[in-house]
Amino acid sequence: MHNKKIIDLTLPINNKMGGVSIEPAKILSVDGWNATTLHLYSHSGTHMDAPLHFEVNEQTIDELPLNRLISKAWIIDLQHLKPKDEIKISHLDGIAKKFKAGESIILHTGWSKKIGTPAYRDDLPRIGRDLANWLGKNKVNILGVEPPSVADVNNIEEVTEIHNILMKNDIIIVEGLCNLELISLPKVTLIALPLKIEGGDGAPSRVIALED
Repeated sequence: MHNKKIIDLTLPINNKMGGVSIEPAKILSVDGWNATTLHLYSHSGTHMDAPLHFEVNEQTIDELPLNRLISKAWIIDLQHLKPKDEIKISHLDGIAKKFKAGESIILHTGWSKKIGTPAYRDDLPRIGRDLANWLGKNKVNILGVEPPSVADVNNIEEVTEIHNILMKNDIIIVEGLCNLELISLPKVTLIALPLKIEGGDGAPSRVIALED
């Protein structure tokens, strides 16, 4: 790995995140070691969804095949998008012709820069229905996005429809990515490892990119 550039695409989990509480459990001076108690919402920070999240099927986060979690991924530059824009097939530009079944797609919107503002959750660029169907038809392995969701979380019909299309087509969804501006190549090796939570509907994940 010494000849590969490694980029961490994972948000640090901390007490500023919704659904996260980290508190001391043991203190070295009193108990002999330091330890913390973690309370984690299953979709906090950088995380992966399992089909159980929307009951598309019974597959849980611990049942995702390990060979799906490492793949070649195309980086799509969408930093020109405006808040709430719908992401369309046309936005894939030339990648649509080069894409091979089983590869992954990461959408670089620059949205992670809005963390800590209401816009991060409320004004996110959204995957359109046509694009979701295209991703399924072309057998995308992992779809990675910077916002906390692939669709408008304030619109339950939309968020349900888009997740359903993607999950019914066996696409693994990773949300809450960051540091995509540090990637300089159009294609990377993507490694996305969720916490192995038995029966989990999703889990915080460590996600990295390798530039070959």
